[in-house]
Amino acid sequence: MRSPSHLVTLLLLVCPATVLAQTDPETASLGRRLKQGTEPLHRVQAARALGASDDPEALELLCAGLQDPSAEVRAAAAGGMEKLGEPGGVECLEARKDEPEAEVRTAMESALRSLRELKERPPRAYVVFAGVKDMTGTLSPEMVKATEARMRRELVRSGAWLAPEKESEAAAKALLDKQKVQGCRLVVEIRPGASAGGLKLSVMGVRYPGKQLLGTVEVQASNAEPWDLLVALAPRVIEDVTGAFGWK
Repeated sequence: MRSPSHLVTLLLLVCPATVLAQTDPETASLGRRLKQGTEPLHRVQAARALGASDDPEALELLCAGLQDPSAEVRAAAAGGMEKLGEPGGVECLEARKDEPEAEVRTAMESALRSLRELKERPPRAYVVFAGVKDMTGTLSPEMVKATEARMRRELVRSGAWLAPEKESEAAAKALLDKQKVQGCRLVVEIRPGASAGGLKLSVMGVRYPGKQLLGTVEVQASNAEPWDLLVALAPRVIEDVTGAFGWK
């Protein structure tokens, strides 16, 4: 297959935002409201918004919400986990089998079914994703890790299975033969964008196991704070990777 090279430029005009540690400021605010809100309605609203946030960091906050004293809030937290679609929520939901309220159990069972189906889907690709390198030298480690988490999330949502660390070549080949999918190693870098203050996400795909170059996908953005740029770029670059590398 011919090695593709793909470049997408994304220009953003958004309001600046301050990055708080590894968590999106909006996610952090909603998490505080879910934990500390004095009215159950406010906590319900926070749980629903976290579910719609598309932020993997919201999972831990919603999991904690399953222990809220209000059954309505616990049900909203379970619904938020289902909408968020993080497979890691299965373990959290399974740990709450002693839930006493039927309304909450129904919401939890629905979330469990959805997340288990997500975990058990046949893979579209088998991916080694070792992380993200900051080539700009200007980003905090927390910001880089948050970008990595968002990319992992999008890979899973796109139907990729992520290879475990230190996997043997024999184990990888056995799985690929069984699943009949492509293996791919992704080398990801954050680089300066073409415009001043802009950022670029560059993803090089290499056959796994092996060293055959599959191609490079790049997306870039400008006219916003670094965190906002990376939040926009992370899902976009994975979307383009799935198309450029022929994941079916």
